[in-house]
Amino acid sequence: MSHSTLSLQSKFKLASGHEIPRLGFGVAYGFGKDEDPAELTKPSVLEALKVGYRHLDTAQMYGNEALVGEAVRESGIQREDIFITSKVPAGQDPVQGVNDSLKAIGFNYLDLYLIHNPPAGTENRLKMYKGLLEAKAQGKIRDVGVSNFGVRHLEEIKNAGLELPAVNQLEIHPFCQQRPIVDFCRAHNIAIEAYCPIIRGKMDNPIIVELAKKYGKEPAQVLLRWSLQHDFIPLVRSSNPGRILSNTQIYDFVLEDEDVKKLDALDLGAKGAISWNPVNVE
Repeated sequence: MSHSTLSLQSKFKLASGHEIPRLGFGVAYGFGKDEDPAELTKPSVLEALKVGYRHLDTAQMYGNEALVGEAVRESGIQREDIFITSKVPAGQDPVQGVNDSLKAIGFNYLDLYLIHNPPAGTENRLKMYKGLLEAKAQGKIRDVGVSNFGVRHLEEIKNAGLELPAVNQLEIHPFCQQRPIVDFCRAHNIAIEAYCPIIRGKMDNPIIVELAKKYGKEPAQVLLRWSLQHDFIPLVRSSNPGRILSNTQIYDFVLEDEDVKKLDALDLGAKGAISWNPVNVE
């Protein structure tokens, strides 16, 4: 699909054949910002679904899986029309984690389930991963993925002869582009989700501001467009109804190649990360 024909309904085909919407709505309220997930999650998810998002990204760590489930049921939209992801943190029993998430969210399956962060030690990582493959075989999750996994973590899965993850969710924005991990994922047909795609609102870099002015767009829209044009799946968070809507209004312009390259040139590697970014866990 050419970048000029993308829309809010566009989907990305995973290695399994399942399709994932190319723009996701994240609900990590309270991370990097002083806000109450219990207060914000349900109205924000309802607003997101109203304006057209069909991809929701939650996690046990966010403490709001149940509220996401309530919002989906109240929206009137069929469960099968919404792609729902959750995650189990390092060190938890993965099969129990899936069961707990399903109970909290109130559905009998999840579209995608991730190990939220790599636990320490190869054996521990593979044990968690095999647990999720077991949950997939039981039909509780459609696809298995990982988050914050570096190249060595992914190579461990490959070298163990296991099915590779459908997705690796990483902090990705122009200042933290994770290029070695991205290259590995591309070479192995692992889809890449980008969290913190609008840099938690830190968008005052002159180049970002200049491009926003050039295209008559908001800085956040330029950053989300950059993410889409790199074939990432950005996961954007907001509790402001106006922003929830404007973050979807990114399909009526295309960044020129030279402008994509300007943003590419901002990469600072790991130094550009603004979140925990635990991709180098031993």
